[in-house]
Amino acid sequence: MPHLPSPEEIEAACTPKGAWTRAQLAEWGVPWPPPKGWKDELTERWKAAQQDGAPSAHQVPAAPAQETLDFG
Repeated sequence: MPHLPSPEEIEAACTPKGAWTRAQLAEWGVPWPPPKGWKDELTERWKAAQQDGAPSAHQVPAAPAQETLDFG
């Protein structure tokens, strides 16, 4: 189940070179290579989950056969 990070978590996971590792993106359900707009998409999903009263653990239910979020 992918972890839905907060905007702060996304920025904190950035490497010193200003990028994110493949492993970190995979944990969040972002495909490799990451599509344009992936940070904005995660941020919007996080905000929507907060408005819906999602638990603070930020876990996103995934379809059983789907291991990444749909960025298409």
